[in-house]
Amino acid sequence: MSGAAEDIVAAQAFRTAHFGGPEQGVDCDRFDSICRHVLVEDLETGMLVACFRFQHLPDGTVIEQSYAAQYYDLMRLQNYNLPLLEIGRFCIEPRLNAPDILRISLALLTRFVDQYQIGLMFGCASFEGTQMAPYTDAFALLKHRHLAPEIWKPAPRAPKLIPYAAELADVSPNLKQANATMPTLLRSYLAMGGWVSDHAVMDAQMDTLHVFTGVEIAKIPPARKRFLRADAV
Repeated sequence: MSGAAEDIVAAQAFRTAHFGGPEQGVDCDRFDSICRHVLVEDLETGMLVACFRFQHLPDGTVIEQSYAAQYYDLMRLQNYNLPLLEIGRFCIEPRLNAPDILRISLALLTRFVDQYQIGLMFGCASFEGTQMAPYTDAFALLKHRHLAPEIWKPAPRAPKLIPYAAELADVSPNLKQANATMPTLLRSYLAMGGWVSDHAVMDAQMDTLHVFTGVEIAKIPPARKRFLRADAV
């Protein structure tokens, strides 16, 4: 975990290579300088295999300082009175065993959540490409089982979005297909009781669709908490 300049440069290079390639320019923004960065390396080869960044917010009164607030109206979360943790730019080397790398990453986050008594983790979970069609079942599953509670529900802010919950109101998901096309990170958050926005933002620069995703720590199933804390130890 680092904020060292050389580590941030390494994370940016890794993200650039995996988020569309150098032709899009170096993947960096103003949040890199205010976030803490996590780099996961293979101890045998020294190869970087994953990275992500996070920022700690004391409560919801400063939610507009988050990366996600650029794309979602998070006014309702301004009343959230516990510490928050925004996670972003999560990137895993696709040629490796992603579940093991993800488990290590979540173990580190678990330590931070417990140390700082985080109440809510949140971020933008991404689907590759900007078309909903390949993920119809996944979005239908989100609509039927995982929408944000009304009290915290994000409202639209981005100019280009897909109101998938409304469009798929009468669509029943094929569960096998939904799970097969659900992004791995989002699937992990949902297993923790996570919830999502009722619309997806179209990000042409990153060539993704993303949904706001929240995980309330108090609502993580007890068995899942035990599993995460066992890895954290």
